[in-house]
Amino acid sequence: MARANLSYVCQNCGAAYGRWQGRCDACGEWNTVAEESAALERAMPGRKSRKGRVFQLESLSGASSEAPRLASGMAELDRVTGGGFVRGSVLLVGGDPGIGKSTLLIQAAAALARAGHRAVYVSGEEAVAQVRLRAERLGLAAAPVELAAETAVEDIVATLSEGATPRLVVIDSIQTMWTDLVESAPGTVTQVRGAAQALIRFAKRSGAAVILVGHVTKDGQIAGPRVVEHMVDAVLSFEGEGSHQFRILRALKNRFGPTDEIGVFEMTGAGLREVPNPSELFLSERDFGAPGTAVFAGMEGTRPLLVEIQALVAPSPLGTPRRAVVGWDPNRLSMVLAVLEARCGVKLGGYDIYLNVAGGLRIAEPAADLAAAAALISSLSGAPLPAEAVYFGEVSLSGAVRPVAAAAARLKEAAKLGFTAAFAPESGRDEPPDPALRVTPVAALADLVAAIAARAAPNARRDLRIARQDG
Repeated sequence: MARANLSYVCQNCGAAYGRWQGRCDACGEWNTVAEESAALERAMPGRKSRKGRVFQLESLSGASSEAPRLASGMAELDRVTGGGFVRGSVLLVGGDPGIGKSTLLIQAAAALARAGHRAVYVSGEEAVAQVRLRAERLGLAAAPVELAAETAVEDIVATLSEGATPRLVVIDSIQTMWTDLVESAPGTVTQVRGAAQALIRFAKRSGAAVILVGHVTKDGQIAGPRVVEHMVDAVLSFEGEGSHQFRILRALKNRFGPTDEIGVFEMTGAGLREVPNPSELFLSERDFGAPGTAVFAGMEGTRPLLVEIQALVAPSPLGTPRRAVVGWDPNRLSMVLAVLEARCGVKLGGYDIYLNVAGGLRIAEPAADLAAAAALISSLSGAPLPAEAVYFGEVSLSGAVRPVAAAAARLKEAAKLGFTAAFAPESGRDEPPDPALRVTPVAALADLVAAIAARAAPNARRDLRIARQDG
């Protein structure tokens, strides 16, 4: 006998309480506890409890084989997942609205279906006719993908259990699914958690790879309880700016592969196009000869990636100058500015500073310190940096430039794209660079500041000396 009871559940972490409170004790968030109605079963008098099932225990010294993978047919997607979809795995894909999540997954489903595998696409937000219109626009109408517009999880699992086991199941999206076991509206924490658990049980039992699409909140987090991210095997984030055609697929969690790889796509009128050489694409619209631009030789996982860093240093009319950063860590910028002032004598306290990573890419590694510092000094002095040079290196608080990992791969990528000079730490190169690439070792940030100042015009050098001596 079921009785509807009221419970109060945190919409951020899923913690349940017996009464409403303004702050969740589990995650510390305010105003996230909402009232929900859940069906609770009361134990009947004299009713026997379910007898436990005895299962077999295994030893540690058993033979284990690597989980079989299924290549999706999209090299960039396989790079992020670690080589393809693992049988019985569940992936959660999140991204901003309109970023291209549905387009990416229907292209992956079509590629698998054309390879002879059974692929099912279940949409809870669009009708079958709307999905067909998108497939026709992408040129995928002839792909044997099975479509459905359904939101009841029990009906979806029963339908997928009939016939041959599908190799790939796409659920778009998990926030629209609901289960009969929970008496609450779709999209609530209880419903999302219950629907995800039912689909995960189906994936583990049948061996099908299930992809769940998740909406993203205003702060960039996947909507719903965070416990869902712990339940699934991999969490992928599809990033990009609406004004740019580039899209970045990044792994935030992956039980079967690395989490430092990225996949690069370009949004076109015919769908998402894979970008096998993202460095050439990011540098296709460089501002040659403009002060304040430097090419950074970075690494994303095992892939070297060259991207342009742009800086603008302008006198500030405000009492507190502005610091605006796009695509880089603001704390790293503050540290580089402090080192320039304390170790190199460059006074930037009276200037507005803007830093941007071209192409909408987000950089997380500290190796970009040297390129950012070079762009800042170039903008301050008005001296353009060499167009054929790349920069990379970590700046320490003492002003020294420390070596970074994979220096040889960065230099090799730069030489392949036609660069002839590189400013890098003087140690850390595990093999000789390309003979066509001239490497200038940089031991301290002050050496780089002096080299850029020497390229500036006489008036710019005088202004730079005044800035260094001011204060």
